This record gives sequence, C-alpha cells and structure tokens, in this order.
Amino acid sequence: MFHLGTNWGISESSVSRIITRVEEILTESKEFALPGKRGADLSPEIEVVVVDVAESPIERPKKNKSDIIRERKSGTR
Repeated sequence: MFHLGTNWGISESSVSRIITRVEEILTESKEFALPGKRGADLSPEIEVVVVDVAESPIERPKKNKSDIIRERKSGTR
C-alpha cells in the first residue's frame, strides 16, 4: 500500500479504502469471488536450486628465465 500510495501520490489510508471498496464491489457482483481460508492452498511450493561451487585447479604457464628479459642494473636507475 505504501508503494501504491507513493506511485499515485496518495496516502496509504486512501489506498486501503480504495482496495476495500473494489473488493466489496467485486464480491457483490457474483462474477468474482475471493477464496476463503479453507479454499486457499496454504502449502507453499518449495523450489530448490543446486549450485556446484567445487574448486578446480587452473593450468597456468610456468615462468622460464628465457621468457623474462633482464636489463642491466645501471639501466633501471
């Protein structure tokens, strides 16, 4: 009700009154019926998500001295 009120620029109590009026109109029309406590399915559906988080080694290239270019110490000053 808070979000509806902020979206439409009205208070929460106004939203509550409008919802109540609409529910009454719909139930009186006999074309629409809200389920009672006995008619509602109170058992929630449980959804399970399984994620594989196993670690696996990553192959990395080995460092060779021939791959590294060394400079003279005097060149790095």
